Amino acid sequence: MDLDRAFAALADPTRRHIVTVLRSGPQDVGTLARPLPISRPAVSKHLAVLVAAGLVEVEKSGRRRLYCLHPEGFAEVRRWLDQVARTWDVALERFRRHVEGDGEG
Repeated sequence: MDLDRAFAALADPTRRHIVTVLRSGPQDVGTLARPLPISRPAVSKHLAVLVAAGLVEVEKSGRRRLYCLHPEGFAEVRRWLDQVARTWDVALERFRRHVEGDGEG
């Protein structure tokens, strides 16, 4: 998975909305498009970006194509964010000790 693609895909508010809706379970394009102010073809293009980024998968159910979240794609994003968070946690703890005088020696 390419983290740059994942973050680029999530940078768009429409795609974030689609991801939020898909948290409740698989949906077809029509269902996803209904509340949005864009056409079904536009929603399909957004879904293609999410699929290419590894964040969404397509399941075929008869003639319908259902879109669902791809947990492993989000797990990789989460792992990267956790690494960044740990770095900040360490830096903030050092800063706290410095400010409180615990770091003097």
